[in-house]
Amino acid sequence: MRIIKFIIQKEFLQIFRNKGMLPIIIILPIIQLLVLGFAADYEIKNITVDVVDRDHSSWSNRLTGKLKASGYFLINNYTPSSSTALRDLESRQADLALVIPPHFERDLVRNQGQKIQLLINAITGIKAGVAAGYLQQILSEFNKEIQIEWLSQPTASPTRAVGINTTTAYWYNPYQDYKQFMVPGILVVLVTMIGAFLSAMNIVREKEIGTMEQLNVTPIKKLHFIIGKLLPFWIIGLMELTLGLLLAWWIFDLTFAGNLLIIFMFAAIYLLVMLGMGLLISTKTDTQQQAMFITWFFIVIFLLLSGLFTPIDSMPGWAKSITLFNPVGWFIKVIRMVLLKNSTWSDVQTAFYAITAFAIAVNGIALLLYKKRI
Repeated sequence: MRIIKFIIQKEFLQIFRNKGMLPIIIILPIIQLLVLGFAADYEIKNITVDVVDRDHSSWSNRLTGKLKASGYFLINNYTPSSSTALRDLESRQADLALVIPPHFERDLVRNQGQKIQLLINAITGIKAGVAAGYLQQILSEFNKEIQIEWLSQPTASPTRAVGINTTTAYWYNPYQDYKQFMVPGILVVLVTMIGAFLSAMNIVREKEIGTMEQLNVTPIKKLHFIIGKLLPFWIIGLMELTLGLLLAWWIFDLTFAGNLLIIFMFAAIYLLVMLGMGLLISTKTDTQQQAMFITWFFIVIFLLLSGLFTPIDSMPGWAKSITLFNPVGWFIKVIRMVLLKNSTWSDVQTAFYAITAFAIAVNGIALLLYKKRI
């Protein structure tokens, strides 16, 4: 323990003396959290719409007014011609076209129903889906309003206006606030980068400046050396997580529905995986550039398959199978479940077993591959 203590002390002195390392540890994660927290927004606004109004009735004007008032849509063109709307869609001047047919108001009154056409530019699939959802919601509200007005008329027959009413409730994130599910994922990204990048670069840096050879000729055992090199970054990673959670609570009003102790317990094991990965990469690289490139290669794959940006359920079967071996995906799943859903140990124990297995496997391999060489 005395040897490990001296190595840890040396590592902390080396970290805090390095003027380039301190901004990476302290300032950059805070900037990333703030920038990504505000910028990684699934809420889509300023969707341009061409309204093809072939009815020009009071109700068609009201429907157009509701689109404007929603705050999501900008009326690009108000035209009676579908060909004009299609041309705007092709030239990307409009994201979607709402076609209101002739006799829209009359058929609604007489037949208690009417169809409208919605043409969407789906080149950007997510934007198209969100825009369609917004418009469907507006149409549903409009439909309710005209039903209420119709039933309030003395000549109206209540039986003719009967329809199916749908009530939607969003659990765990009732206002669908994107920050509530994006910010926890961003915190995982920060912890991942601290753990994997810094540990890999720190050890390779020792090789570059030649101090690794000096350490290798000392009687320090391999296990003591590895623990002493990685433990400071394990502590820094947990401190970064604590700071990130405080900033998320203070700036983004992040909800802490569950027990934070579960998150820190998981993060403690997760950091062992990332530190082991950094150690493993450092055993096969000789320069910091090589270490950074290889680490970044794996981190990008982990992030894209983590469910941070794209739901895992929407991925093909082969990709879902790969996500089972993705530690980043497990942590994002756990932190969202605990913070938003108030999940308990019984809900996340499978993830704990998986991340523990990863930690044992990665560090075991790294330990076997690391050799004290001069």
